[in-house]
Parts: sequence; structure tokens; C-alpha cells
Amino acid sequence: VAGVLVGHPFDTVKVRLQVQSVEKPQYRGTLHCFKSIIKQESVLGLYKGLGSPLMGLTFINALVFGVQGNTLRALGHDSPLNQFLAGAAAGAIQCVICCPMELAKTRLQLQDAGPARTYKGSLDCLVQIYGHEGLRGVNRGMVSTLLRETPSFGVYFLTYDALTRALGCEPGDRLLVPKLLLAGGTSGIMSWLSTYPVDVVKSRLQADGLRGAPRYRGILDCVRQSYRAEGWRVFTRGLASTLLRAFPVNAATFATVTVVLTYARGEEAGPEGEAVPAASAAPAGPALAQPSSL
Repeated sequence: VAGVLVGHPFDTVKVRLQVQSVEKPQYRGTLHCFKSIIKQESVLGLYKGLGSPLMGLTFINALVFGVQGNTLRALGHDSPLNQFLAGAAAGAIQCVICCPMELAKTRLQLQDAGPARTYKGSLDCLVQIYGHEGLRGVNRGMVSTLLRETPSFGVYFLTYDALTRALGCEPGDRLLVPKLLLAGGTSGIMSWLSTYPVDVVKSRLQADGLRGAPRYRGILDCVRQSYRAEGWRVFTRGLASTLLRAFPVNAATFATVTVVLTYARGEEAGPEGEAVPAASAAPAGPALAQPSSL
């Protein structure tokens, strides 16, 4: 929730930039998009579609950290390859929730303000899409979501593991929390960089048909048409706002995890409880190194 509240305005800007028409571009860049939304729709315009990720992220994070931890345990030992595989497995499984959630978020972020709006909220959006297009419509963009999430989560957990080891995140270190924030924020940036062009395609597919007739027949057709019309730069649209969002979102997420687990575990954690917020996610045996268990 903390991550969504911090990062959602940047996500709204990212989506608007990704799907705007090349013939009649509405925004000149990230800053102009921010200013235009605030001027035309107030600050609340930046938080359009907030309900969908707020609802979905509880389940997504439960799935991601649960699957990642259990997969790593099942693989038997903590290694860079296993960190990547465990993260990739977590990314793939959470797409079941992530894809419909992002579809609703994207549609709400792009709809007009005021009485002309099509959807009253996230659930109304999904209900209307299901009514018109069935289950296939609700899962629009699922393949592109899988192509984005599977490798990006692998990169995320691999980078986080490598950085926590390199920074020496050990129990009792008074700089442990800042180091975790740095590792988490940097991992978020690396995971986005690894699959960002796929995210552009996903956004375009999920927004397709919202204003006018559908344009794309699938992923490859979307890639071809986008490249032909706008060149390779189309696949970096909205990247600045995404990277600006990635660091504070992950910093907020890890800071909140640290604080909540510190209070939730209380005396049960022992003398090192405050320093190792993720110890509760580690297995009982020696299979996982504590610093990277988050």
C-alpha cells in the first residue's frame, strides 16, 4: 500500500505517455504530462485507477514473497541462479492477479474526467469488460504481462540478493535499513530496465479499443505497427517517470516491511529482531543466508 501511494502518480504519467497518439501527441514529456494532468484534472487526476492496485497488491505481494521463498527452499540452496529462478516463478504466478488489475488501472487512468467517464471504479471496469468481452477480455495482455513479469522478477530478486551481500547487510548493522532501501530501490530500477519495451506493448494492448476501433491483432502486430509509426524510441516512452517511480516505491515498500515486521514480531524476534526484518520469511534450516532472505 505504501509503495502504491508513493508511486501511482508516476505510473499514471507513464501510461499516458506510452499510449498517446503519435499523430496528435498530448504531452511533450514527463514534466509536461505531470503539469497538464494537475492543471486539467487536479492532483486527484494523478491517482486515477488507484483502487485496482490497492486491492490487488495485497494478494500479489503475498504470492510473490510466498512463492519466491518456497521455490528457493525447494531448489535446495541459495545461489544466484536459484535466486533468479525463484523470482521468475513468483513473477509468472502473480500474473493471474496482476493482469486484470493492470487492465482496470490502465483503463481508468486513460478515461476522461467528469460525467463522460465510462467506468465508476476498478470493479465496475472489470465487470463491464467481462460483460462485453468475457473472460478473454478481462485477461487481455496476459501473454505480454507474463513476458514482462517472469524475467523482471528474476532480475529483481537476483539484483537484491547480490546487493545485500555486496553491501554487507548483516544482523546488528546500524545501517541495515538504509542499505536495504538502497538495495531494494536499485533492484526495482534494474528489473524495469530489463523488460521495459514489453511493458510499452502491454499498455498499448490493454488500452487498445478504448478510444475508437481496436488497432492491434496481437503482440507482434503491436510491435510492428508501433515501430513502423514511431521508430525504436516508442519502446522507451514513459521510461523516465518509471525509473523515477521505481526507487521510491521499493524504498517505501521495504521501509514499511521493516517497520511493520519489527513491531509485529516484538519480543519473539529476539535481540536481533529489529535488525533483520525478513528473518520470519527464512526457513528454519541453514539453507538460506539471512541477509538475503527478504
